[in-house]
Amino acid sequence: MKRATLIFNPRAGQLNMAAKVEPVAELWREYDWQVTLRPTEAPGHATELARRAADAGEHVVLAAGGDGTMGQVANGLAGSDTILAPLPIGTANALGRELRLPRPQLLDPNAPLVAAEALLDGRVQAIDLTHVQNQTAAGHALLWAGVGADGFLVLQLEPRPTLSKRHGPLGYSIQALTVLHRLPAMHAVVQVDDQTVEGKMLLIVITTSRLYAGGWISLNSGAIFDDGHFEVWLFRAGEFPVNMVTPRAGLMARYFTAVQLNLQEWDPGVISLTGTRAVIETQPRMPCQTDGEWAGYSPLTCEIRPRALRLLVPSSAHPTLFSTPGVPFEEVLFEGD
Repeated sequence: MKRATLIFNPRAGQLNMAAKVEPVAELWREYDWQVTLRPTEAPGHATELARRAADAGEHVVLAAGGDGTMGQVANGLAGSDTILAPLPIGTANALGRELRLPRPQLLDPNAPLVAAEALLDGRVQAIDLTHVQNQTAAGHALLWAGVGADGFLVLQLEPRPTLSKRHGPLGYSIQALTVLHRLPAMHAVVQVDDQTVEGKMLLIVITTSRLYAGGWISLNSGAIFDDGHFEVWLFRAGEFPVNMVTPRAGLMARYFTAVQLNLQEWDPGVISLTGTRAVIETQPRMPCQTDGEWAGYSPLTCEIRPRALRLLVPSSAHPTLFSTPGVPFEEVLFEGD
């Protein structure tokens, strides 16, 4: 019997997506899968549930939620043979966008079922993870880790009220507007392999993916999930006085516009480095995030873990996301037997 655990976040997304989980399980059961449903109960619970599934020898863990849930499940499965099957149903669905998986819409609430069927006909890719460690915690990031502005927003906005979650990205944006005028700056020393950059920064992002911020911002259209390194993006704070915080939101808007238009090389406030190990020290200490979840404070050390996760991707995923073609799902299961 092929065995799978379906981990889902009951509070994810704009709709009551918990009602959509059982049909997904039933669909996989029609293909001779034994599927056990496991709802998350607290932050970090998805990691614990995924680790239990891997220890029990489950073939697959289906992760239903947003990027935070995906990241927690990936953390629990890191280094194991158990395959992560992503079902994007959260507010932030960067991974779903990367893989071109259907995502829930008001006019298409059955997207998780369509995505689940697409995954059954997908392929398995071994992808890199980023091991992230600070003074309070250690774990793996699936997509990105951040220090500064994004960690500040996560710390201020999460956990989000139900009403805000119901309004999806719009609700998140409205909440963010209430704290953007307080974006902090930091003095940072960033060492990426043998490269060192020092200065006043607003945001530092370590990423193995192309998309950022729920999939709304493209940092690098050529990034590859399994090339054995990550990118470190640094966004300078400019020369504004410490107590003059309002222009910082405008700076971030300028930077992200430049990145979207692929003009970052012409903006001296944006720096991009490539490496396998990054050490970030800041004054003062700054909040951090991994995959959109709060992850303690700086200093932060990140190290690449090549091909540490087996990811199930649909045929719709663009082949340039990976350096290898992957293995058809059914062949992987047959080899496992």
